[in-house]
Amino acid sequence: MVYLAVRLVGLLVLTWLSTANDQTVVENLRAWDGQWYTEIAAHGYGGVDPSMVDGFGNRYPETPLAFFPGYPLLIMAVQILPGITTTGAAVIVSLICGVFAAYGLARLGERIGGSRTAGLLLVVLFAAAPMSVVLSMAYSEALFCALSIWALIGVVERNWTLAGLCCAAAGLVRPTAAALIGVVGLAAIVAIVQRRDAWWPWLAILLAPTGMLLYVGWVGLQTGALNGYFELQQRGWSSAFDGGASTGKFVLETLTQQRSVFETFTVWVVLAALVLLVVCVRQRMPWPLVLFAAAVVALDLGSDGLMYSKVRLMLPAFPLLIPVAIGLAKRRRPTAATTAVLLVFFGSWLGAYSLTAWQYAI
Repeated sequence: MVYLAVRLVGLLVLTWLSTANDQTVVENLRAWDGQWYTEIAAHGYGGVDPSMVDGFGNRYPETPLAFFPGYPLLIMAVQILPGITTTGAAVIVSLICGVFAAYGLARLGERIGGSRTAGLLLVVLFAAAPMSVVLSMAYSEALFCALSIWALIGVVERNWTLAGLCCAAAGLVRPTAAALIGVVGLAAIVAIVQRRDAWWPWLAILLAPTGMLLYVGWVGLQTGALNGYFELQQRGWSSAFDGGASTGKFVLETLTQQRSVFETFTVWVVLAALVLLVVCVRQRMPWPLVLFAAAVVALDLGSDGLMYSKVRLMLPAFPLLIPVAIGLAKRRRPTAATTAVLLVFFGSWLGAYSLTAWQYAI
């Protein structure tokens, strides 16, 4: 209920700003990548509208393969219900996945923070995070975050079947699953070395990479190149790992030259994420959570491509919010509640503004 309440506020603010900018909420909910996901769900990879193009305005037969199939498959499953449009099914899937993510966050927050309040505050912070508007859109973030959260719960609670299955499913949703695969695999190896949990960690090692290997391998067959998926990303969206050179240049230029408010805010969110990562280490949070957050941040900041999307792509790094939730839980209830409400309204406005007024932030 807490998660849905926050997302309802976000949708109301999005409705307001959509109207103010002479736009429709439905079109905004399926904007940008959402159009690709809904087209794939409705017509398959081969039936995507030929007028849709990549980041450079080009279209090749393999262009739709840049989008993983896990989310479109769930959209197709929900769309079977009578009276449900493709966009409606996509939004329903995102909201349901967000609820599953919320249950997992509450469980993790209570386990690590030591109180139910910390768990609920973690849910609020995640649902109101910068660019959390995508959790209500036809985007795969809600699904990927839910799978990542429960995979990490499996690791922390040593439920290796849960960890392996959720990790394998995440590998069919986003390439960021590489970070999750690494963490689950390493945690399983540590358990094996320490002779814990019998043969169950071996099951997690076998299951974790299957989803991503299957899809990337299939794209390789379709394109005739082993690294076909990554070449497709580079050619169509200039998305490749450069060690952070492009991000570093963007940060320095934004802090020293006249740039837009949104670009400046993006830089400060990036810097705040790095500070929170240090705080997570200093507070000695469970290392799988810290490592996952660090890997997500490294993949995000270490890649080139559209700088305005950095904040959105950092959304799966949810462990960064745990120290904030714990800190708020230790404050007096009015202080914690006031802070949470302010963050909800600010996060809701920022996401809606980014989608309706700043057209390249998603």
